[in-house]
Amino acid sequence: MRRSMMIGMAVLFGAGCNPKDNGKLAAFNPGPTPAEYREGEGFYNANCAACHGPKGTGTQTGPPLVHIIYEPNHHSDAAFRRAAELGVVPHHWSFGPMPPVAGVTDADMDRIIGYVRWLQRQGGIY
Repeated sequence: MRRSMMIGMAVLFGAGCNPKDNGKLAAFNPGPTPAEYREGEGFYNANCAACHGPKGTGTQTGPPLVHIIYEPNHHSDAAFRRAAELGVVPHHWSFGPMPPVAGVTDADMDRIIGYVRWLQRQGGIY
């Protein structure tokens, strides 16, 4: 069941899709954010949403985080931490490089990652 769900989500979110034309991602609605992830949602909105979009759906300047490419077995929590701390050279998308995110603490990242992983689970990405 999990494998078929992952394949279905890859089709839904388009393993090769152009996130600049979000299609079905634009309609992604995870529902109300549970209390334990609301602080992370606030940190995400303040530090990540401008590029990665509301609810991790991507924008014209940054990829969606609710995407099979960012599932935990491919991009670990440590990879998210390094991206915020050091920036990222593009390797999956045609967006430009991601600069480091100034002022985000380890504790902030714990909450942001928790929120993003919750969003991913709502999208069927485990």
